[in-house]
Amino acid sequence: MKSMKIEILIITSLLLLSGCTGKFKKEIALKDEKIGILEDQLAFAQGSTQSLLKQMEDLSIISKSGAESIGKSLDNISQQNNYIQNLTSKIQTKDSINLALVMNLKRSLADVNDEDIDVEVRGGVVYVSISDRLLFRSGSIRINSAAQSVIGKIATVINDHNNLQVMVEGHTDDVPMNTECIEDNWDLSVKRATAVVRSLTMDHYVSPERLTAAGRSEFIPKSDNETSRGRSLNRRPEIIIQPSLEEFFQLMEGPQLVN
Repeated sequence: MKSMKIEILIITSLLLLSGCTGKFKKEIALKDEKIGILEDQLAFAQGSTQSLLKQMEDLSIISKSGAESIGKSLDNISQQNNYIQNLTSKIQTKDSINLALVMNLKRSLADVNDEDIDVEVRGGVVYVSISDRLLFRSGSIRINSAAQSVIGKIATVINDHNNLQVMVEGHTDDVPMNTECIEDNWDLSVKRATAVVRSLTMDHYVSPERLTAAGRSEFIPKSDNETSRGRSLNRRPEIIIQPSLEEFFQLMEGPQLVN
């Protein structure tokens, strides 16, 4: 009887154990399923994080490149602004010099007949036009002795502005010219310009390296050639006073911009 009770207890225990094992297996299976879901979620999160990090890296590169481009643009703008300010300052300085130059020339030449001499600014350059009748006899390349005082007054003003360059241009009317000494109007215009340059250097001490002699013949008339007055106006030497060409070219070079 006792042994039967023991067997019944053993069987009952086994049945209970078997039921608990099944329950545990179900719980384990549920846990495994949750773990799988969590692992999938973790893998997705890790993938999203890597993608976000890559986007942030790309954004960082773009931002750096954009910042460098903006920096270069700002440097260019700054250089251009400095160049414009410098150019404006130089132009204002040149205009002030031209104004002073014109005033000094007109004051010095106040006693000369207005029909014989004209002082004006054209294209930022000072022109002094002198009638040929004041300087030369008809067809001659020799300066009248009476005209030396006029050239002397101009030379004094030129010497007071020793940073300026001077070009003397000879002009003629369209009447053909041919003599033993003068081949044509080109020849006449150049030789008259040379005569004025020679007087400026030898008689009035203007430095020769500041001077240029040029002939324009009949091709840049100041008036028509239909009247004697018009032809007279066209036959004129012009003394052109201008800034140093080297300084001018340096001014026009502008800033070296950042690429």
